[in-house]
Amino acid sequence: RRKLGTSSVSTAPLDTSEYCSLGSMEYAKQIVAAETNGVCCAKKFMASCFEGYSDFTADSRKATVQWKDEKKPGGDDALAVLEEAYTSILRGLGEDPGRQGLLKTPRRAATAMLFFTKGYQENVPDILNDAIFDEDHDEVVIVKDIDMFSLCEHHLVPFFGKVHIGYLPNKRVVGLSKLARIVEIYSRRLQVQERLTKQIAVALTEALKPAGVAVIIEATHMCMLMRGVQKINSKTMTSTMLGVFREDEKTREEFLTLTKE
Repeated sequence: RRKLGTSSVSTAPLDTSEYCSLGSMEYAKQIVAAETNGVCCAKKFMASCFEGYSDFTADSRKATVQWKDEKKPGGDDALAVLEEAYTSILRGLGEDPGRQGLLKTPRRAATAMLFFTKGYQENVPDILNDAIFDEDHDEVVIVKDIDMFSLCEHHLVPFFGKVHIGYLPNKRVVGLSKLARIVEIYSRRLQVQERLTKQIAVALTEALKPAGVAVIIEATHMCMLMRGVQKINSKTMTSTMLGVFREDEKTREEFLTLTKE
């Protein structure tokens, strides 16, 4: 193993498997420090972990990684694959895909699924564009009751509800509609509510570098209503608090109070 950031460097190759297993998204936020004689090792480390997902730069002192959202295949090829899959599903159910009422169902269902998961084709830098502005505002900004629709990745049935987002600016603010767009990017994917909540908070933190970010999602899950336990009045609430919203009780309480009103 090559030890980075020291004057003593062995010739053994760096085993990146244990680091890559931690997940590219998390590790992309970290900086790998290296001495001059460790730079090529750092480059090899970056390439093996983040090939196809990131850009990195290296000099004699450090190598850094910039995360890029992965984009899934789309377009006509994806539509054709999904259409064929839905045709197979109909046959598996004992239906006749050739009968009048089902002739166009596979194409309709495939088109709908591509819309439900269109977030795979979008990323935060593209939608933010030029909507980040320098502004000397140091009070909490909240946009609440943002409608959210997503698909449970376990059963491919919908869950939907409201998202509340708050952040404490650090000399920069973002166009308010962009908060809803960030919700749309991550909710229009196969999701679990816990991950969705954190992804929204982390994306806003990475984009604005604010003093803190808070996100609450309240949602109804059809996988609990129409199957399984069938509890029609159940709701799931999740939250992610970052920065001052996690560290300072008064700031957190201000956000929670304002989102309840």
